[in-house]
Amino acid sequence: MATAETIKSVLSNPVTLDRVIEMAWEDRTPFEAIEFQFGLAEADVIEIMRRSLKRSSFNLWRKRVNSGVSIKHKKIRDASIVRFKCSRQRQISLNKISKRYIY
Repeated sequence: MATAETIKSVLSNPVTLDRVIEMAWEDRTPFEAIEFQFGLAEADVIEIMRRSLKRSSFNLWRKRVNSGVSIKHKKIRDASIVRFKCSRQRQISLNKISKRYIY
């Protein structure tokens, strides 16, 4: 579990907070990937989501995570999937994801 300072630093940095929330909403991003990238355990992500989202949005997110539609835990995922990201996604460096710009 991350320290209170880690949670506060995520909450105080809008870019990091946005990325953590985005990863938490993604069905195929496991909590282990969030922990690997940001040092936040599942309980910390839940706390951040609880503080950052409206009550109804938080309830929808928890319902989705616990419904089985989402594969948020590595142990639930297919054993053949050994990566945290899509094979077509560019490399992650310093918590910044390179995005393609379409003109």
